[in-house]
Amino acid sequence: SDGYSLWRVNTHELFYSLKWPFSEALSLKGTLQYRNEMYVFMATDQINLKIPNGYSNWGGLKMELIFDNTRSLGTNLLLGTRYKVFAEYNQLFAAVQDNKVLHFKQKYNLFVIGADFRHYTKIHRTFIWANRLAASTSFGASPLIYYMGGVDNWLLPVFNTNTPIDYNQNYAYQTLATNMRGFNQNIRNGNSFVVINTELRFPVFQYFSRTPISSGFLRSFQLVGFGDIGTAWTGLNPYSRQNALYTNYIDSGPMHISVEVQKEPIVAGFGLGARTTVFGYFVRGDVSWGVDDYQVTRPVYYLSLSLDF
Repeated sequence: SDGYSLWRVNTHELFYSLKWPFSEALSLKGTLQYRNEMYVFMATDQINLKIPNGYSNWGGLKMELIFDNTRSLGTNLLLGTRYKVFAEYNQLFAAVQDNKVLHFKQKYNLFVIGADFRHYTKIHRTFIWANRLAASTSFGASPLIYYMGGVDNWLLPVFNTNTPIDYNQNYAYQTLATNMRGFNQNIRNGNSFVVINTELRFPVFQYFSRTPISSGFLRSFQLVGFGDIGTAWTGLNPYSRQNALYTNYIDSGPMHISVEVQKEPIVAGFGLGARTTVFGYFVRGDVSWGVDDYQVTRPVYYLSLSLDF
């Protein structure tokens, strides 16, 4: 919404990918992509009812170096190493509004670079210690904003509206930076993020059983202890004064006040969870406590559907 209108965005994407294998574990992948977005103004009043749909067209290229030598010991139980290093460029090349092609004075483009490293170590039998380091940054005329907090595929997500956002960045798209358990979405935000996750995955019944387990629920049931630490920010680094975290805006009548605050940008979380397969879905339940500005927060509960981190 722009404050006066609401619209729905319908997105259609087309991809063409090529992969060059260097070995059984290492490959290079290139993807050409086209994205068409249709902006449909909601009929909230007579003015918006008459506004025709708008369209934007983006083209892009993504390159990925992928390594994966992991082997599976069971559901969500891996052994080995895998990583992905990637770079992506997207460019807005055409936009239509009121049946007219728009010509912009500035370019709308987006660069993204990042990496995701994961390593899985066997402690004993199928008891696994999993670790992950992920980082990414976006830049250009219309960068990507990362909202840190929560988990992937959270069934009942909650968004934190108290963390300030720097709208001067002219963000084109948004995405989540997970996992950061112990918080709702948007405990930190910005065009860059880094996060470290560690988990102990203990498959209770599979670990103690000497014979194959026929029940998928029991076979994949796991107890997990985990810890997360990371941050998202704008500027050169998390402690840069350009980071929107350090500025609060207060509107009081005719006055518009900006207040600089001191706050630790790095947050952390720790907790316990359980996972198992229910009706073919891998269901995760977690309870986690966050550490924000050196204070332990109240627990946050998560129910989600996803594998690994």
